[in-house]
Amino acid sequence: MGNADLRDLATIEEVPWSEVEPGVVAVDAHNWLYRYLTTTVRFTNESVYTTAAGDEVANLVGIVQGLPKFFEHDLTPVFVFDGGPSELKADEIAERREQREQLEDQLEDAREEGDAAEVARLDSATQRLTDVIQETSRELLSLLDVPVIEAPAEGEAQAAHMAARGDVEYVGTEDYDALLFGAPVTLRQLTSKGNPERMDLEATLRDLDLTREQLVDVAILCGTDFNDGVRGYGPKTALKAVREHGDLWAVMEHEDVVVENADLVRQLFFDPDVTSDYAFDTTITPDVDAARAYVTDEWEVPGDEVARGFERIEDALTQTGLDDWT
Repeated sequence: MGNADLRDLATIEEVPWSEVEPGVVAVDAHNWLYRYLTTTVRFTNESVYTTAAGDEVANLVGIVQGLPKFFEHDLTPVFVFDGGPSELKADEIAERREQREQLEDQLEDAREEGDAAEVARLDSATQRLTDVIQETSRELLSLLDVPVIEAPAEGEAQAAHMAARGDVEYVGTEDYDALLFGAPVTLRQLTSKGNPERMDLEATLRDLDLTREQLVDVAILCGTDFNDGVRGYGPKTALKAVREHGDLWAVMEHEDVVVENADLVRQLFFDPDVTSDYAFDTTITPDVDAARAYVTDEWEVPGDEVARGFERIEDALTQTGLDDWT
């Protein structure tokens, strides 16, 4: 989820939907999908999202239920999918895999014991974005005419790059690293009920009296998705150290601490693997009938499970003129 310590430092405020200006949102697709995937699996009978062949497509239920929120608030989503992960993320990926394997063992025990509540919790916690989920998500988004961008590496880095260029108004993710990648404005809580949160880079730097470089240095001391950080350096301690010494290198020199691969981690945030070779059309004309048939006929999701989501998409199209929405 990125550097959660940034929650204590970033300027984040809950804003009413009425105060969110219409615009384009570059959505961190893996982050968004994973949240709907785990929620659907936890609170929905597995027969709903499992085909006769045994393929699990809870993602399709999540997409249909989650997309209307954008349309109903005059936001155009552009889904940015991850490419290959950075080598610096290898340790975290290995740790997540190990944790998932442990949870899968616990899941088998819960199934043998017949503990339905624990099975639901652990089944949700062990979800991953399989090839089937990746492929069907892209296909459903295509039928709904929602633009998709393939990132070379990290999705949130690509989304932040698009926002920094002014090609989109917002980045949509729960990952605080979007701030470090330079996203001017990030909308959080897009998969939750209620109002979104607005995370503002310029306001954060102003309120902390830091440069973006110094903010990244603070985050590196605390730990990010790409490094473990330094023991004993939480957000307050890291902030104080960077303010006192000026930058990460001076902190390491004067406080006798070591950050492995510090130069590489820092470079990743300021020169990430992103592309400017992309294009998308914000005139969205969803083929709702084809999308409905894809979900219910081809992938065997019961129609009543997605009926309301498709109705909301159609209503938003009618009410906002989505078929002529730019």
